[in-house]
Amino acid sequence: MYLWQEPRWPSLTWDEQGLSSLLASVSRQQGRLLGRMEALGFDLRDEAHLHTLTEDVVKSSEIEGDELDRDQVRSSIARRLGLDIGDLVPADRDVEGVVEMMLDATGKFDEPLTEERLFAWHASLFPTGRSGVRKIIVGKWRDDRTGPMQVVSGPVGRERVHYEAPPSERLPEEMARFLSWLEDPGHTDPLLTAGLAHLWLVTIHPFDDGNGRIARAIADMVLSRSESSRRRFYSMSAQIRRERDDYYAILESTQRSGVDVSPWQSWFLGCLLRAIEGAHDTLGSVLRKARFWERFAKEPLNARQITILNRLLHGVEGKLTTSKWAKMAKCSQDTAYRDILDLVRRGALQKDEGGGRSTSYSLAGHSTD
Repeated sequence: MYLWQEPRWPSLTWDEQGLSSLLASVSRQQGRLLGRMEALGFDLRDEAHLHTLTEDVVKSSEIEGDELDRDQVRSSIARRLGLDIGDLVPADRDVEGVVEMMLDATGKFDEPLTEERLFAWHASLFPTGRSGVRKIIVGKWRDDRTGPMQVVSGPVGRERVHYEAPPSERLPEEMARFLSWLEDPGHTDPLLTAGLAHLWLVTIHPFDDGNGRIARAIADMVLSRSESSRRRFYSMSAQIRRERDDYYAILESTQRSGVDVSPWQSWFLGCLLRAIEGAHDTLGSVLRKARFWERFAKEPLNARQITILNRLLHGVEGKLTTSKWAKMAKCSQDTAYRDILDLVRRGALQKDEGGGRSTSYSLAGHSTD
């Protein structure tokens, strides 16, 4: 029996007393992080916010096996927030759509979540009307015309069914009840509301595809409401990506284990706590970037050098070579080599161990891992 087939669905319960200590820890860390961020200057808060939203969009898509270009995501977010990051790149339609949904969820957290708004989110996620090569219903509830909605894995002919969602004829009633509760969850703690909203939406599974991403966006919306802030300084999706196997395992067991969802709420709060604790690394990264530019802001650097240094500070994958510099800066290898040597002389870059054709460089004082 699946969760939605339980006679008491959707009256879900959990052990308030058993979760109280963990809930208090999350609330305490949440307040501590927000306090640290408020102590930063406005520009540094913008940088941390941009970094967090970029992580959220990239990692939420990665959870579903969809790889987005990080530079495109960052540029799309910066454009929409009016932030000057100096190295904007064009973004594909699928990137723009995911960014649009996430910014709507967290930037307009205080607006009601309606059926029409959810349909707009779904249409943004799938601008071509397809999920991969498969044509799907976009901006509407699924209709089960090809059979029941199932979450499956494994090769064709040997599929394993992890979950089967409610039949499509129940969706209008199920979603109306969910959306009504979301706007008036009673006395439930907002952090528990976020976990419950996530679970409830993926249990209904109202769309042909994109249910996980939309569920995580709704959870982020509720978390933004709990903080009364449009700024995000920790990424729940990034932490879920790190714990993806556990995430899917706890979802599957919860959707088969009756209306007491204490294990799910405990896992969600624990994951949230780890996300908030990990955000202190983000703060450190932002501060390191600020100190770096305090040191080199008055150096006569050219536009290529500023652009590539910023990309290195944001975390470029792989080693920096003259070839990679030339590709990123759209310049010749000779120009790239001169740019790099100039930065080495100024102390901004350092030559990594090794040499010859494998010569690479990294930010001075930063790890090459």
